[in-house]
Amino acid sequence: MTGGRVFEARERRYGGFLEDYEVGDEYRHWPGKTITDAENHLFCLLTMATNPLHVDDAHSASLEGPFERAVVVGSYVYSLLLGMSVPDISGRALANLGTTDLRHTAPVYPGDTLYGTSTVTAVRPSRSRPNAGIITSRTVGRNQEGLEVASFIRSVMLPRRPAAVTADD
Repeated sequence: MTGGRVFEARERRYGGFLEDYEVGDEYRHWPGKTITDAENHLFCLLTMATNPLHVDDAHSASLEGPFERAVVVGSYVYSLLLGMSVPDISGRALANLGTTDLRHTAPVYPGDTLYGTSTVTAVRPSRSRPNAGIITSRTVGRNQEGLEVASFIRSVMLPRRPAAVTADD
């Protein structure tokens, strides 16, 4: 057996240090996710979000609300997009600091495939923690037709590279 370097998946592919991000960077999250009726129903039941628009059959949903059939609950759409962004944006997060401006701009139906992208909008060292910094990103979800269905802005605290901390001090 020959010797060689060993890389842990988290070290090489799961999030970055503050210095790895620049304003304007765009991350196209992979893979997308096709949402099933069963997943939507299970999420609704687990979170007690059992509005008939989300869990009733297509006929009942169309009679009760503005959608052509049962619609995927928005909190599941948000959760999927957040999860899709973790490997690229917050895999090394020390803390998730907040989410703002959550918008659901078009319905998502069971059978739709969700794709996400995140764009870095701000990067700065932490004022209170010299070994950390904060990035802010805007995440957008689109369906299989490219239609924007949801978006949000979030900030996370990331570690700084050890060399960067000593170089700036």
